[in-house]
Amino acid sequence: MQRELITFEVAGQIFGIDIMAIREIRAWTPAASLPRVPDYVAGVVNLRGTILPVVDLAARLGWAATQASPRHAIIVTQVAGQARGLIVDSVSDIVTIAAEDLQPPPTLGQDGVIPFLEGLAAVEDRMVMVLDLAAINADEAKALAA
Repeated sequence: MQRELITFEVAGQIFGIDIMAIREIRAWTPAASLPRVPDYVAGVVNLRGTILPVVDLAARLGWAATQASPRHAIIVTQVAGQARGLIVDSVSDIVTIAAEDLQPPPTLGQDGVIPFLEGLAAVEDRMVMVLDLAAINADEAKALAA
């Protein structure tokens, strides 16, 4: 079975998300801040009349917060009926991988980015870290409800 991924860059690393979980890719829009949310929640934006929570993916993965500019993008994802925006540095392309080529993430430690990965795939001469969107959104839903 083949899988199509949208690849993008965050903090100099290449990530991928299953194309079926992506609603759209938007140009950068400043987010309105929310009080008392985790530091990785950048705020909310208006998506054609719908309030869309936006996550700074670099901060969510444990890296320095993104200093967003017009060259950044927001990938709008849909998981379990919930729409979320992810701030990324740039969107690269669509790649196709065989399901059996997706290898489990290393078990070297369970901090940082590892808990958020579905797996790793070699695509041409680069390594793509495939994100597990359910893990990315896991405690974010609780934070936004507070």
